[in-house]
Amino acid sequence: MNPPAMVTMPALGGAGPLLADEAMIEDFQIQPETRWRFFADTVMGGVSCGQVTFLRDVDGAFARMTGRVSTENNGGFIQMQMELRESPPEGTTGVRLIVRGNDQPYFVHLRTRGTILPWQYYQAGFDVTNGWAEVRLPFAAFAPSGVMLRDVLRESSLRSVAVVAFGRNHAAKIDVREVGFY
Repeated sequence: MNPPAMVTMPALGGAGPLLADEAMIEDFQIQPETRWRFFADTVMGGVSCGQVTFLRDVDGAFARMTGRVSTENNGGFIQMQMELRESPPEGTTGVRLIVRGNDQPYFVHLRTRGTILPWQYYQAGFDVTNGWAEVRLPFAAFAPSGVMLRDVLRESSLRSVAVVAFGRNHAAKIDVREVGFY
């Protein structure tokens, strides 16, 4: 059975009101630097580099991750990650983002209580364009990074969410205005 496809919709101006079954976990308004951390494959000997900055423009506050992803020396990622303070609400079925960027594919990595080793995660991909758009990634679309993980993640055991530039040599530039669950 194939996982459902991601849904991307333009986000004109503001993202609009959250629906009753959605939960915002980040809008980058108040001290996001206290919740988000940047790291690259250099923790494992890779040579990718980058940074995350927190900015404001006429559309509001957002995080910008930029850098150079290199697969040299067994590397290949940069990411911005946030630890979750609590599990998503019961009945949550996916991750919701408002993003824009440099017309490249990116990923969301989710870690659970079962992803113990640093290279373990659940991954789903999405594309960005230069205009703000809403991306919805159903949990069913997240694939485990290895055979030691459950085939399907348990949303009740989520520990962190990360936006990741991954897997190939390229320049990364992605802006993230909202992160939430639906």
